Amino acid sequence: MIDIWLVGKRRLVLAFGLGAVSALGQAPLGFWWATIAAFAGLIWLLDRVPDRRGAFLTGLFAGAGQFVLALNWIIEPFLIDVARQGWMAPFAVLLLSFGLGLFWAGAAVTARLFPDRSLGFVVSFVAFEWLRGVVLTGFPWAMAGHVWIGTPVDQLAALGGPSLLSLLTLLAAWLPVRWRWRGGAASAVLLTAGLTFGLLRLAQPLPEAGGPTLRLVQPNAAQAAKWDPERAREFFDRLLTLTARGGPADLTIWPETAVPYMLEYAPDVAGMVVAASGGRPVALGIQRAEGDRFFNSLRVLEGAGVETARYDKAHLVPFGEYIPFGDLAYRWFGLRAFAAQAGNSYSAGPGPQVLNLGRFGKVLPLICYEAIFPRGVNAMPERADWMLQITNDAWFGKLTGPFQHFAQARLRAVEQGLPLIRVANTGITAVVDARGRVVAELPFGVMEALDTRIPGKLPPTPYSRWGDAPVLLLLAGLALGAMAWRRRSAH
Repeated sequence: MIDIWLVGKRRLVLAFGLGAVSALGQAPLGFWWATIAAFAGLIWLLDRVPDRRGAFLTGLFAGAGQFVLALNWIIEPFLIDVARQGWMAPFAVLLLSFGLGLFWAGAAVTARLFPDRSLGFVVSFVAFEWLRGVVLTGFPWAMAGHVWIGTPVDQLAALGGPSLLSLLTLLAAWLPVRWRWRGGAASAVLLTAGLTFGLLRLAQPLPEAGGPTLRLVQPNAAQAAKWDPERAREFFDRLLTLTARGGPADLTIWPETAVPYMLEYAPDVAGMVVAASGGRPVALGIQRAEGDRFFNSLRVLEGAGVETARYDKAHLVPFGEYIPFGDLAYRWFGLRAFAAQAGNSYSAGPGPQVLNLGRFGKVLPLICYEAIFPRGVNAMPERADWMLQITNDAWFGKLTGPFQHFAQARLRAVEQGLPLIRVANTGITAVVDARGRVVAELPFGVMEALDTRIPGKLPPTPYSRWGDAPVLLLLAGLALGAMAWRRRSAH
């Protein structure tokens, strides 16, 4: 009966299903055990595929199954205007899922270069997943290791980032396939070791939160109405009201693109903002114009509306915030429609930047999408005291996208040993300590403000010092082992 699933279309259906089951470990479900079981099934299946073409297709369909389920939120932007854009949603999901599935396919084919193909797949998968976070500006969403976020095991990210968590996941799946019951016991020991490390790390004390008060403002502006000119003042008034309610905080923070105006075209807006805050600083997400270019920015206003700090988003969303090679098309062919330099998409800022906010400390600003890139955060020019993510997750619906995005932001706190303040339009607005634990948060989808203080930071973590280098060296060692390890039996 099993043999009929090892050939032809049935094998691809099985691979797709295993990939989909692996996605159940992602937020908000967090069924990490389902992910391990699914990868064990996939490793077993790939070990029985007779040729490279079969391995490629099996890996491709498994990856597509994972991403169809994990990235189902990708349809949400197309549903903002269903009449005009809804028809594109299924194509977007399939194209993205099979496109990302190519990395799984590459791992499946590369594994066949190793005498021990099953261990070769473990090594190749983690390596190709690392590449997925780099190639074409990268997209490290729904990594295998993300299933541990919110469990004590996620503390391993302080040592080796998300790739170490992915390696743990794949090894835990591989061991029972390789040695059955003995391997299952070894897998349990491996996971127990990760859990023990995490519990011990979480039991260590943290510096207490202190210093000035912050107010995190969540206006809950529905994406379908957010840019409606007739409702712009309504949403702006929400921000002003929440900022002033009960007396202003020392520092108020508004989410990404919260302000429906630009200071360059409506200079009186700055005065209205600081009037609501009593002249105290307000860090607001707002679009910025400079000549013919536009930027997705974080700007700090205080006093009489003077700008005291600014950060322009550097890692933009392809096709969402800019069109790849759009500026080249303008220079070479005169096509203005996709060119940032002609004002038809956002321009990128210069890169990671730490803002010195005086008594509020040094902050690493992250705008939306930037928080999913561990290497980008690790590239901060100097060590910050805390991280600030402003975002508008209303694009991502209400079921999975905002929760996955928040989970990845939490992992950045673990990796860096720095607290994270997160302010979102519709949610999740939260305070995360330097070990990734949620200290306080606002309910999703409500108009509210959260008053808080900045949690204490930890000393630099191994990951903040060395990045992915130790994990890549570990993968190289495993690759050498897989090359030298002749299998006792062939299938």
